[in-house]
Amino acid sequence: MDKIKVGDTAKDFLLKDHNGQEVTLQGLSGKKVLLSFHPLAWTRVCAEQMKSLEANLERFSELNTVPLGISVDPGPSKKAWASEIGIEKTSLLCDFWPHGQVASDFGIFIEEKGISERANIIIDEKGKVVFIKIYPISELPYINEIIDQIGKY
Repeated sequence: MDKIKVGDTAKDFLLKDHNGQEVTLQGLSGKKVLLSFHPLAWTRVCAEQMKSLEANLERFSELNTVPLGISVDPGPSKKAWASEIGIEKTSLLCDFWPHGQVASDFGIFIEEKGISERANIIIDEKGKVVFIKIYPISELPYINEIIDQIGKY
């Protein structure tokens, strides 16, 4: 699929988080959503990326935004990883099966590696994509840049 573009309507999805709770994009209507894709749990940069979401939950709340971490890892692995890195309130979604389907729907699944790109996608309260940034796999996204972007919408 083509990469999603700013101005597109985000396709709804249903994924379970690391605690087995179902999350849908439609269920978050009326809130901004930050989809923070990371390639794999249990890696240093991905851990720092997810911890930056957790550390900024109060700011996200002030901006009417729900941050979601997403990777292709299965639920049990994500649950153990969340515990290991101290994630208590941020939902870490499992795009495990069909493998990478949500990443594919957003055009950021790397087929030959079986993982998503490292990316941040901001969706506004009406389900429109307002910001997309794809990062080199080894680069930690700068969370303040993302928070500044959210504040613009």
